[in-house]
Amino acid sequence: MSAPEFWSDRNAARGVMSEASSIKDRLGAFDSIGRRLEDLPVLEEMAREDGGAEADGEFRKELAEANVALGSLELKLLLGDPNDRLDAICSINAGAGGTESCDWAQMLLRMYQRWAERRGLKFEMIDMLEGEGAGIKNCTFVVRGELAFGYLKCERGVHRLVRISPFDSNARRHTSFASLDVIAEIQDDIEIEVADKDIRVDVYRAGGPGGQGVNTTDSAVRITHLPTGLIVTCQNERSQIKNRATAMKILKARLYELEMDKKRAEMEKYYGEKGQIGWGRQIRSYVLQPYQMVKDLRTGEQTSDTQGVLDGDIDAFIEAKLRGKKRTDADEGDLE
Repeated sequence: MSAPEFWSDRNAARGVMSEASSIKDRLGAFDSIGRRLEDLPVLEEMAREDGGAEADGEFRKELAEANVALGSLELKLLLGDPNDRLDAICSINAGAGGTESCDWAQMLLRMYQRWAERRGLKFEMIDMLEGEGAGIKNCTFVVRGELAFGYLKCERGVHRLVRISPFDSNARRHTSFASLDVIAEIQDDIEIEVADKDIRVDVYRAGGPGGQGVNTTDSAVRITHLPTGLIVTCQNERSQIKNRATAMKILKARLYELEMDKKRAEMEKYYGEKGQIGWGRQIRSYVLQPYQMVKDLRTGEQTSDTQGVLDGDIDAFIEAKLRGKKRTDADEGDLE
């Protein structure tokens, strides 16, 4: 960073600074835990010699804080893939079920937006298609910040909701499905060639809520990659040029993810896990009726605090997935 030519390429410089900041944070965490571990035996000996409640309480408090810090560092070390520290491009799609599934898709969108706010991450909406009666049919957004993709990749899959429908006059229980897909926003130094002959670019008037200059011009952009059939849309900016640039970046990220999957021969890991948005494919069930329970069907992690989860408190599920926690045999067939 002290080299004279460091700032000649600002994009590359920002990448290096981001990586340096990440390394400093991890080294700082190591140093902090090291100091705490050195102090703990001293505090324990003082507590034993003193024999008082105050000294014992101080030791127990320091021990608990050291355990929390160690657990946090362990979690970060599990996110060792180079892509884990990148920003996450996320897409939510409503499953079959009409208004019910569209409303559930919007609830999921709110959940991830609240989660990003809790962690101090930046949330940026790229594109949204509203449902006919309520909710959304699909949307694309970007979560920016430290380890955004590393955390959110654990949420990729189908999410199932069971509740008394607010749209059913007979107050019957309904089951709805929506899926989340997550890819890493690739860095500029990764070259992905997209030939002009392989894409079709359509421009149209932006829809949804907006103001002057948003819905009055053909600023929205849809790019179709003909060889793969991938479609990317963007309408969050007033400028068609900016929307096209964002759409191309997302398209390249999707193509990169697709190629990496093929090279690793792990398509089942990334896309087969999601599959059809319906029965038998869900990774997590959110049951609001007849009882309150959110349960991850991959790890067995569960909680009765459904409102907290829907307000973005999903860290326990993400950590269980990252740590490789497995569901027990007793969990088999539960929440069907």
